Amino acid sequence: MSVTVRVPAKVNVQLAVGAPRPDGFHDLANVFLAVGLYDEVTVTPADGLRVTCSGPDAAQVPLDATNLAARAAIALAERHGIAPDVHIHIAKDIPVAGGMAGGSADGAAALLACDALWSTGATRDELLAICAELGSDVPFSLVGGAALGTGRGERLTPIEVGSTFHWVFAVADGGLSTPAVYGEFDRLTADTDVPEPEASPALLDALRTGDATALAAALSNDLQPAALSLRPSLADTLAAGTAAGALAALVSGSGPTTAFLVADEESARKVAEALLTSGTCRNARTAVSPAPGATAV
Repeated sequence: MSVTVRVPAKVNVQLAVGAPRPDGFHDLANVFLAVGLYDEVTVTPADGLRVTCSGPDAAQVPLDATNLAARAAIALAERHGIAPDVHIHIAKDIPVAGGMAGGSADGAAALLACDALWSTGATRDELLAICAELGSDVPFSLVGGAALGTGRGERLTPIEVGSTFHWVFAVADGGLSTPAVYGEFDRLTADTDVPEPEASPALLDALRTGDATALAAALSNDLQPAALSLRPSLADTLAAGTAAGALAALVSGSGPTTAFLVADEESARKVAEALLTSGTCRNARTAVSPAPGATAV
């Protein structure tokens, strides 16, 4: 017997970042949208815990106990007094280390798959609590759709979305370390008064009404200056997508993937083609949002 769970990537349409807390984290107002790029995680009974991975950039995915999918299996097993003897296979399609929560998605998918495989009977609240222990983005990967994440991003409030939004994602060469980007944010804001993060009413209204033009005007990412400081070449990618007709462009999360909001499917195709021919990115992918969270298939 095996269980396969499909789980989406995410884009942050708003990422408001507060000053560093005593525990080293930052308070956030993090508006997540799940987008239709997916990893699939399959778990199968085994003699011990093992992780394998296939797909684009699979060589960059850790296959030891640091992988969030492995950590999810261990955490659930410990709670229920069983051995985490499972083979976890990740079929990777979400960009690796790209600011789209691919690792977090795999953690949420493995947790849901192991719960089904082992028939633990865990409640949704228990699964979400484990997700929050694993990482700030993991709970949203489980839930999907659209949500406002507060605290360090793990406390979720669902958000209404009134229409389908079309996106293009430009995949950069190499990754960016999320801790490094936050460290650069702290350096860049060291002499400033960092405001308390709050969700933008205009952005929430644009999501609710399904107005892509209004959403484009409201997109924001407080980590973007830090990501551009560490990877200046991303500015060329952002400019190429904007010149090709994107309604708006921003760095996705901590980067280095860049996200382009477009008007419709045809616009997405044109912007993706322009990005590919611009030479400013390694790949360009189209997707729509919102997308469902982790789901058994």
